[in-house]
Amino acid sequence: MKIESKTAQDNRYLILIGVLSVAIPLVVALLLFSSTKMQVEGDWVYFLPHLNAALNSATSIALVAGLVFIKQQKIAYHRTAMLVAFTLGAIFLVSYVIYHGSADSTKFGDVDNDGVVSAAELADLGFMRTVYLIILLSHIGLAVVVVPLVLLALYYAITEKFGKHRKIVKFAYPVWLYVSVTGVIVYLMIRPYYG
Repeated sequence: MKIESKTAQDNRYLILIGVLSVAIPLVVALLLFSSTKMQVEGDWVYFLPHLNAALNSATSIALVAGLVFIKQQKIAYHRTAMLVAFTLGAIFLVSYVIYHGSADSTKFGDVDNDGVVSAAELADLGFMRTVYLIILLSHIGLAVVVVPLVLLALYYAITEKFGKHRKIVKFAYPVWLYVSVTGVIVYLMIRPYYG
């Protein structure tokens, strides 16, 4: 029986992280821009944006708790908080994919819910559309970046490579917290336009 070297095992996991880091944003982009939607029975799917906001809120709380615990050197609590944040993020991702794979995206400012932001609706929005777009685009861009950062941080923690873990977390943590908080902000801004 051949025993795999530690380096070969690390390489396999790092390749998997790389593949997931590319595949997840690609799948999400395909679902967002696809004209064909999955068929789901019932209207339960329209509850998912509200669930997603709750998941993002809980993720933000878990992330802040994780930071507090590590600053207090409560390693077990920190580990638990971060695993909770990761689990909530994974559930969010599944829910997000289901929603955007089966429902049309809501447009910010679409008061009459016809799928088009008319010139009159656009005029009513004023500078708030710019504010919304800045938050949304930064959220989306950093959501793509956060995937490999979080996966690497988790991998280095699990494999007890704490030096590498601390280095990657300097970038992963603020990006992850920003993405989860702005996810809630985007939801609160677009919520009035859900049909």
